[in-house]
Amino acid sequence: MPNASLFAPIKFRELQIKNRIFVSPMCQYSSDNGLPTDWHLVHLGSRAVGGAGLVIVEATAVSPEGRISPEDSGIWSDEHGRAFARIVKFIQVNGAAAGVQLAHAGRKASTYSPFRGQGGVTISAGGWQTIAPSAKAFDDNFPKPREMTAADIDGVVSQFEQAAGRADAAGFDVIELHMAHGYLLHEFLSPLSNLRTDEFGGSPENRMRVPLRVATAARDRWPGHKPMFVRISATDWAEGGWDLPQSIQFAAALRKIGVDLIDCSSGGLVPGVRIPLSPGYQVPFAEAIRREAGIATGAVGLITEAEQANEIIATGKADVVLLAREMLRDPYWPLHAAKTLGVDVPWPIQYGRAK
Repeated sequence: MPNASLFAPIKFRELQIKNRIFVSPMCQYSSDNGLPTDWHLVHLGSRAVGGAGLVIVEATAVSPEGRISPEDSGIWSDEHGRAFARIVKFIQVNGAAAGVQLAHAGRKASTYSPFRGQGGVTISAGGWQTIAPSAKAFDDNFPKPREMTAADIDGVVSQFEQAAGRADAAGFDVIELHMAHGYLLHEFLSPLSNLRTDEFGGSPENRMRVPLRVATAARDRWPGHKPMFVRISATDWAEGGWDLPQSIQFAAALRKIGVDLIDCSSGGLVPGVRIPLSPGYQVPFAEAIRREAGIATGAVGLITEAEQANEIIATGKADVVLLAREMLRDPYWPLHAAKTLGVDVPWPIQYGRAK
């Protein structure tokens, strides 16, 4: 069918995914000391029932201090890993692959969830000391981070490696390393947040060193037959910051390590930037990185219409699309998109009478 590109299966390593519609990781701020709750089971499970090919759990911290907010999910202990197993199984039984985004928030950690306030959470209110490449706060109302030592860097690399092992034990099919949106690994990449003068700062190669160490450690721990993705911000949208040419260089290095897909987002590193928002405004990043770095890419950002998503895949601008807010509005977006495009896909048998 001419309109079937969005629903063509795609294979990464030994994992076959039924279509090109992936659910972006979206923070729910509904965890209990990092543990997922019934909210996560229903929220993530609904998107699997709704026909998505891959459902990715929100930014899930590799350490307690790596959480964005006290209500974020985590996978820093075996207990946390086991808590995800039921959710993973439900996603898979309902036809989707299950992924988790492994994250450390760096200088943007210890902040209030949007339900509870803005800015940093003080230690007396349940917050914690944050860490970052340099002792430079994200904004005036954010906590000032402590500059990381070499031992801190080694510790974070180990935390990501251990988190990858726990994700495997929980049964996840995919891990995605969060290197975007101004969180710790992005902070190392950008010269606007990384002011170091040692081997981890300065040149692009030095600024990439820690993220590449993390990717290598995670890839070594993550089973060889399972795919690993990386989310990046392809540009800071700020003069003198991280940009597309550096992203292409970085993506090529990640491909050599064994990363299977670059999830191409943007921004988040510095406040107050002007982003030219429009439908599909980040798709050109995915297209350029796919072409220049020779790696599969995912397109994300204001993708809302079935025809729009299908065109991105059909014309080779990206290999998959990742939907966020549109999936919050409509958990069954893939089923409705299939109808719009004239593609026959199976519905859950429990819902067959409504097809």
